[in-house]
Amino acid sequence: MSGTQTSQKVEEQPFFKIIQDRRSVRYYDAEVKISREDMKEILQQAALAPSGANLQPWRFLVIDSQELKQKLLPIANSQQQVIEASAVIAVLGDLEGYTLAGKIYGMAVDAGYMPEETATSFVERYQGLFASMPPESVLRKVFIDSGLVSMQLMLVARAKGYDTVPMGGFDQAKFIEAFDIPERYAPVILIAIGKAVKPGHPTVRLPIEDVAFFNEMPKDE
Repeated sequence: MSGTQTSQKVEEQPFFKIIQDRRSVRYYDAEVKISREDMKEILQQAALAPSGANLQPWRFLVIDSQELKQKLLPIANSQQQVIEASAVIAVLGDLEGYTLAGKIYGMAVDAGYMPEETATSFVERYQGLFASMPPESVLRKVFIDSGLVSMQLMLVARAKGYDTVPMGGFDQAKFIEAFDIPERYAPVILIAIGKAVKPGHPTVRLPIEDVAFFNEMPKDE
């Protein structure tokens, strides 16, 4: 119909239940261990998240050794889930991730997704762009992409039957020192993952009218 839009009732898909069921869980079953196979699958699915120029600047340091989790505990403000969760995933942003552009676009050529000349052009463009960018601009882009992959990771975990909690409250400088993180990597967030022994409590959200606006922002009164 010209000039009109129609709405149809769409059957709710399981994905929406995953979103609604995700909670920030802080109490975990310390006896539950996530296999390396399951962990790799979760990370692989999480890494399908979008990123600027598809440069995928996220890196995951999976800390599942009890000894290392104990080492992390004071750095993460003594949050008990660090010890009880199956693992803590440190999401790091690679400030030099653009140097892998050749590999990424070469894989796209091999997969038949783009011609070789297009890939070569993209590699030259993005490597030159990022190499000349101010460090704070690179950091901002890396943080945005790492935020996207972190949310996807938590939803994938819920889909696999695991629980998570994101933790921004940790001492980045001490984390870098304790885990010998090279300078090119910026710690973004810690994500505890495991099986809940106590569900995360429900939370409220602002009405959508308070946070979403169409075509123009409201004027300050």
